[in-house]
Amino acid sequence: MSDPGIFNDPYLLGFADTIFSRHMKAVKTEQKIAGMAGGSILNFADYHEFFGLHFCDGQWVFREWAPNAVDMFIVCEKTGWQKCDEFRLKKKGEIFEKYFEEDVFSHRDLYRLQLVWNKGEGDRIPTAATRVVQDPETLIFNAQVWHPEKPYEWKKKNRIRTGLPLLIYEAHVGMALEEPRIGTFREFEREVLPKIAESGYNAIQLMAIQEHPYYGSFGYHVANFFAPSSRFGTPDDLKRLVDAAHEKGLAVLMDIVHSHAVNNTVEGLSEFDGTAWQFFHDGPRGYHHQWDSRCFDYGKPEVIKFLLSNLKYWMEEFHVDGFRFDGITSMLFFDHGLGRSFTCYEDYYGDDVDEDALSYLYLANRLVHELNPDFITIAEDVSGYPGLAGSLEQGGTGFDFRFAMGIADFWIKVLKEYRDEDWPLGELWHELTAKRAEEKTVSYAESHDQALVGDKTIMMRLMEERIYDSMGKDNETIETFRGVALHKMIRFITFATADSGYLNFMGNEFGHPEWIDFPSIKNGFSCHYARRQWSLKENRELFFSALSEFDRQMLLFAGKYKLFSYPGPDLICVHELNNIIAFKRGSLFFVFNFHPQISFTDYRICALPGKYIMVFNSDDSLFGGKGRLSQGQVHFTLSEGVKKESEEYLSLYLPTRTVIVLHKALE
Repeated sequence: MSDPGIFNDPYLLGFADTIFSRHMKAVKTEQKIAGMAGGSILNFADYHEFFGLHFCDGQWVFREWAPNAVDMFIVCEKTGWQKCDEFRLKKKGEIFEKYFEEDVFSHRDLYRLQLVWNKGEGDRIPTAATRVVQDPETLIFNAQVWHPEKPYEWKKKNRIRTGLPLLIYEAHVGMALEEPRIGTFREFEREVLPKIAESGYNAIQLMAIQEHPYYGSFGYHVANFFAPSSRFGTPDDLKRLVDAAHEKGLAVLMDIVHSHAVNNTVEGLSEFDGTAWQFFHDGPRGYHHQWDSRCFDYGKPEVIKFLLSNLKYWMEEFHVDGFRFDGITSMLFFDHGLGRSFTCYEDYYGDDVDEDALSYLYLANRLVHELNPDFITIAEDVSGYPGLAGSLEQGGTGFDFRFAMGIADFWIKVLKEYRDEDWPLGELWHELTAKRAEEKTVSYAESHDQALVGDKTIMMRLMEERIYDSMGKDNETIETFRGVALHKMIRFITFATADSGYLNFMGNEFGHPEWIDFPSIKNGFSCHYARRQWSLKENRELFFSALSEFDRQMLLFAGKYKLFSYPGPDLICVHELNNIIAFKRGSLFFVFNFHPQISFTDYRICALPGKYIMVFNSDDSLFGGKGRLSQGQVHFTLSEGVKKESEEYLSLYLPTRTVIVLHKALE
């Protein structure tokens, strides 16, 4: 590592030794595991190719890694779900193995394992199972043979290359329908995918894809890392969905959970071979008390093999175009970053960082980008750990993007703690634009996190109970105007100041009401709050449709004027007293009037001399506004009263709670 890019921040120079030491640890780990596989990290990532049930050369072979087990059996209908010698596996070192005749297993057969260890035994699902299903009556999980006569044939073999900006539509297949039930891959493909494609986003981020026994975990308590969730359909159904997305020009990003695993023993990896430490740390370090889940031991080569192979599997088998790595803060810090504010660099370079986890993230980025240089990796980290999205060559961890997670938290703080007239616009500007020079970031005003039960979407905070009866376009109350206007402005300033990407959670673009609450015993297993009410968006009599159109036009506007091709943004002014913030980005000039009562006339904003044309405004009646501005209106800079010839200004009409965008015309 020479002249690492993260050192363009001089405050990191004092931690150079620690940064270099952690980098070299990752490099040495890569050399070690590559040396175990003929010098190739790609060859090392073969867990799924070796373990599990495979059909090859006219016979079946099953292998499993279980160091502490002393005996292992496959149990299925043919064995009466009991142990029998015919299905007993032979142990060779730490691995169990057995070959079977071709007619022993058939497509869709159910099976599981029975492991025996000193002083105990138990049922288990194979660690590399690629299909796991739950019996609707007994609720028992089993592995299922997935060996269709005709393998899925891809229609779109070329992967999607997504340039900047990365416009992500975050989606959950199960809650994507309006009906109060769990949706499927095929229904998502048929009913939701066209909506996303029409809206202007260029990528979808699919959540809860890895098999998880408890639906209410939102997909974060993963049990079977190589199996797509069967509650949404078959593996081929998921492939069809990915294929269809690619045909529509949408990249498919997958929420990958390698930060922890479900605590379940029968369905998951926990105590798989009778020990707590096969995949995880032993003792308290191996258990995440807040999440009730198990924490991987990233220092074990076998665990690294398992996780790297998992990445390779989803890339090769399902043609996904990117991963959003969940829970990185929890991985990096021994205390999982809980209750910490991370206010100084000492917080990142102390003795409480799991350097094995950091090395694993380095290896994960090495692997996926070696497989596909265009592959997208995104870090979900609340700590702000420096260099996560810095290049490997420049001392970073190698992610392509990181989420600007502080922005959404700041919007909640503003809406909860400040009166409209007291919004701290200077602090807001800092939060919207603060980033490290070497890292690309994805901004968002709200994601699924802000809508989970116990919290509220931005629209719910703005409207509260009025969202149920005051969203008709014939409603002219100040409360409704405020909610609609600020929803647009909050999203637009977040979008216009974004660095390299923007994210929206399914339905939030049109101000989806209520929260997200998955079926559980607490709500009588109701899906009422785990669905999306698309009919609100499609009802032209409601402001939800106007908000949806605003979001679509916002993305179209960015494409037309190549917003993200410009660096910046560059601040022009923050007038706290008047609730005005203005900035420019390339030839585009943005002015936000957040004032709750005052519409300013002849408001002076400094500008380079020239002609400016209004190309966008949130007050357009198409977006549920008052229509107080004329699209295409031309403004010329004025020089009256200025001291320098180079200093001129625009005199603007700024309606209350409105953003306008001017484009500087070519001379």
